[in-house]
Amino acid sequence: MITRADVDQSAARTSGLIRRTPLLEAAEGNGGWSVWFKCEFMQHTGTFKARGALNRILASKERGELTAEAGVVVASGGNAGLANACAAARLGVAATVFVPDSAPAVKIRKLEAIGATVVQGGAEYAVAYEAAVAHAAATGAVYCHAYDQPEIVAGAGTVGSELLDQLDGIDTILVACGGGGLMGGIAAAVEGRAKVVAVEPENAPTLYAALAAGKPVDVSVSGVAADSLGARRIGEIGFAVAVRTGVESVLVSDADIVAARSRLWDEYRLAVEHGAAAAYASLTSGAYVPSAGERVVVILCGANTDPATL
Repeated sequence: MITRADVDQSAARTSGLIRRTPLLEAAEGNGGWSVWFKCEFMQHTGTFKARGALNRILASKERGELTAEAGVVVASGGNAGLANACAAARLGVAATVFVPDSAPAVKIRKLEAIGATVVQGGAEYAVAYEAAVAHAAATGAVYCHAYDQPEIVAGAGTVGSELLDQLDGIDTILVACGGGGLMGGIAAAVEGRAKVVAVEPENAPTLYAALAAGKPVDVSVSGVAADSLGARRIGEIGFAVAVRTGVESVLVSDADIVAARSRLWDEYRLAVEHGAAAAYASLTSGAYVPSAGERVVVILCGANTDPATL
C-alpha cells in the first residue's frame, strides 16, 4: 500500500533530478471558484512519468538489481517508455521499450533518439505488456511497469506533494486516469488534505468500472487519448489507494477532450496531449462542477503530441 511516507522517500531519492514544475493560475471560475494548472507537461521527457521511472530505476540500482547490459524494459504507449529510456540513459544502462501499434510516431522518434531499442506490435497496451514481461524474464532486465509498481506510483505521487508546497488551501485535484499510477500517487500524497477526482475517457473507464465492480476489471479501450490513457484495467495499487482515500471518477467524451485541448492552446498557449487535456475537459464539459469558493487544481500531465493537430 502506498502512503505519503513512500512519496516522501521517492522525493528524497530523486531530489535534484526532477524539475519542480510551474503552477499557473487560470482565468476560470465564473461560478465563484478558482482554478490552477499544474504544468507537469514541462517535466523531463514531457510527462510526469519521469518521476516514477527515476525512482524505480534508482531503487533497483540501490538493491543491486540493475546491470548495464540487461538494463531496463518497459511496455508503454510512449510516455512511460520515454521516461524510462531517459532515466536509463542518464544512468548509462540499456533500455528496451515495447509499444503498441497505436503509439504516435512522434513518441517513437523520441524513444529512438534517446537511444532505446523500440519493439512495436499489437493493437493495445496489454500486448506490449506481455512481451515486455517475457523479455525481462529472458534477459534479467529490470521490469519497469508503466503504472502499477510501488516505486512507480510513489514517484508519480511527488506531483502531489510538490503541489501542496506550492499552493495552500487546495480543495480538489483533477487528474487524468488510465492505469491509475498518477491518480494513486497523488491521492496518497494529499490524503486528508485535498480531494482527488479521476477524469477518464468514456472509451477507457478503468477506475469507473472498477469502482462499480468492487475490483479492477478489464474494459475495452479506444478513442483519442488511448495512446496515454489506454490501459485495459486500473492498476491494483491505484485502485487500492482510490478506495482508501475516496477518489471520485467522472467520465468525458472524445469530443470533450478535443475541445478542452484546443481551448488550452487557444486561450493559454499550452500545448498538451489528449490524455492531459482530459482532466481539463471535466471542467469545460461540466462533468465536474466546482462549488462556490472551491479551489481546484488541474494536472496537465503530458505534452508529447503533434503540434500540427492543435
